[in-house]
Amino acid sequence: MNNRVVRAFFVGKAVGDILRERSERTLTDLAGEVGKAWAELQEGWHTFAEDVMARAEAEASLTARQLTPPPLGTEDLQATLDDLRAEVAQLRSELQKYRGQKLEC
Repeated sequence: MNNRVVRAFFVGKAVGDILRERSERTLTDLAGEVGKAWAELQEGWHTFAEDVMARAEAEASLTARQLTPPPLGTEDLQATLDDLRAEVAQLRSELQKYRGQKLEC
């Protein structure tokens, strides 16, 4: 009886040790995967933010180039003033349309 009890003790201890080692390994692997996924997620958001800023800067630069008026020496000053007045009128019209749409919602 003593031999069976001792053997059962060591079998139980071995089972416990192996379960502990495997659970530690599993938890370590899981923590590593979570850390890796978190790092990839952060890198993805960082890349996304960089892409957004690059596109915004490119569009702002393009718009600035399109809106840059020609040198005053090439056109008549009165024609330039008339063009600017027409653009202001058009922008006011668009702004009123936008405000009207916003109030309807």
